[in-house]
Amino acid sequence: MARRTRGRAVDGVLLLDKPEGISSNSALQKVKRIYFAQKAGHTGALDPLATGMLPICLGESTKFSQFLLDSDKRYQVIAKLGVRTTTSDADGEVVSERPVDVSLDQLTQALEPFRGDINQVPSMYSALKHEGKPLYWYARQGIEIERPARPITIFELKLLAFEGDEVTLEVHCSKGTYIRSLVDDLGELLGCGAHVTMLRRIGVRDYPYDRMVTLEQLESLLEQARESEIEPKELLDPLLLAADSPVADLPEVVLDPEVAGYLLNGQPVQVFPIPGEGLVRVFVGEERKFVGLGEVDDEGRVAPKRLIQNPNC
Repeated sequence: MARRTRGRAVDGVLLLDKPEGISSNSALQKVKRIYFAQKAGHTGALDPLATGMLPICLGESTKFSQFLLDSDKRYQVIAKLGVRTTTSDADGEVVSERPVDVSLDQLTQALEPFRGDINQVPSMYSALKHEGKPLYWYARQGIEIERPARPITIFELKLLAFEGDEVTLEVHCSKGTYIRSLVDDLGELLGCGAHVTMLRRIGVRDYPYDRMVTLEQLESLLEQARESEIEPKELLDPLLLAADSPVADLPEVVLDPEVAGYLLNGQPVQVFPIPGEGLVRVFVGEERKFVGLGEVDDEGRVAPKRLIQNPNC
């Protein structure tokens, strides 16, 4: 007997404004429940301490979540100078306390080496895996694992405020950047130590900041739908961005329904003009039905790469 699928087939990306104090997975499960979605996944975890933009992919959009994991991010962070902690944030235990004797000029100069292409040693409290377990598992056992430095890029590092022992920064960075490690390294360079007291993600790729919604807003819409005796999806689904939004920066091809039939059955198809090389978004017909990703082969044909289920084309 086939296993019955629980939930509804809803596709799209929700930009959740994750609150402080809960894990990204907990936030994901709350959104999945509110939408009664069959399938959901987030695109790059935020620490419980952190708030801000957490794109949550529902349904078929989960097939393209890796593209958001690989995209650049933007953060605002407040660092407290003079105190270093085990986790490089306010949730950790204090390792050392040192006096803060830092001028604006010294801080400005200290920020410079962190701009551009740099190498960063990941925090022991990161989710990077070692022999199948995340590094934070070893850290909680008091085990230190040697971690090679990894190349990252800091596209922009702006000093927003410097008052007393608090520094506020805005960071535009590549994937794989650990803001806690950045702050810890800055504190050591200044000779006084530092840790994160506030971290907010304000951007993932080019997703609009003003499209973020909170869990409270979603719960309110769910209650409003119940009181009005309407389907919750009527109020909730308009908040979703398109299922192909994680790959919106890829070139596109639009196929006739007849030609699309071959592609959907696993065959490469010829298109004109040839859309360059690599991955492309594939749409069908005048209504531009998104059916997934194709890849341009050596003969200039578009071959199926990652297609959505039941495109109804």
